[in-house]
Amino acid sequence: MDRSSFLLLWVAFSCSFAVIYGSPGDADPVYRGCVEQCEKTGCDFSSDGNSVDDSKHLLQEPLYLRWKQWDCHSNCQYQCMLSREEERQKLGYKPNKYHGKWPFKRLFGLQEPASVGFSAINLGMHFHGLVSFYFLANSKLPVRPNKKTYYEYTGLWYIYAIFAMNSWLWSVVFHTRDIEQTERLDYTSAISFLGYSLFLAIIRVYSVRVEAARVMVAAPVFAFVTTHILYLNFFRFDYGWNMKVCVAMGVLQMILWAVWAGISRHPSRWKLWVVIFGGALAMLLEIYDFPPYWGIVDAHSLWHATTIPLTYLWWSFARDDCEFRTSVLTKKTK
Repeated sequence: MDRSSFLLLWVAFSCSFAVIYGSPGDADPVYRGCVEQCEKTGCDFSSDGNSVDDSKHLLQEPLYLRWKQWDCHSNCQYQCMLSREEERQKLGYKPNKYHGKWPFKRLFGLQEPASVGFSAINLGMHFHGLVSFYFLANSKLPVRPNKKTYYEYTGLWYIYAIFAMNSWLWSVVFHTRDIEQTERLDYTSAISFLGYSLFLAIIRVYSVRVEAARVMVAAPVFAFVTTHILYLNFFRFDYGWNMKVCVAMGVLQMILWAVWAGISRHPSRWKLWVVIFGGALAMLLEIYDFPPYWGIVDAHSLWHATTIPLTYLWWSFARDDCEFRTSVLTKKTK
């Protein structure tokens, strides 16, 4: 599942966000000529502007940049991109995309600093949500004589938090440095999170409490997600197919939560509606893409920013659901 229906929606589009190669900036002869000339004459990694031989660039780079694998070619692309965009700006032209991305300016070695920062905050919001949910369920609310919580979905929310934090962790890494390995890890973690979110949505919406029934739900969902991940990583990394799979899982979760919120009498169902429609509106930032302001903040990073308050509200719903179900069950035992 995803959080209520919003979280699943943003994760769906997150893992469906395909990188497009052959952007207008790539074909710019001035840019391509600059890159070729840069690689022939050497790459400048030093603060004083001295050129460094390509074979020694890794030793000459600042230590905090080496782990990100900024090599001669990637640094030439970056410097030429900035130079070309500065020229285009003076001529009154709008920014071009290069290799599927807008021309971002690095900050402390981060490729997309705004997306990194907002992804990190989202990770922190999920950690806060997990901790607050844990203390509510185990310390503030009554528990059974065997010390287990009355709320039937406590353990599922713990696992959900792990998948969510793992997904945002790799989002941080991916936006820090976009290479094939970090891209695959980002996509894989997002797909895993989306798959588990779908499972959680089915379990909660249909109030599946029997363990055997939960296994019957989990088996096909996890088998499909695992097969999809293996297909992407070991057979063909197909962006189009991945988009269809993620959107399908996301829309299914959104429908489940939306219908449940509409027909249930849950006291916090309004939070679901806010998360659902808020997430849908936030996706307009992905549809109406625009270049980064100051070379740092673009539509995609702002989309990450909008998920922060929605994540807080989603965990607020989880806590309310825990209190609501505990109240109902404790009344039945009296």
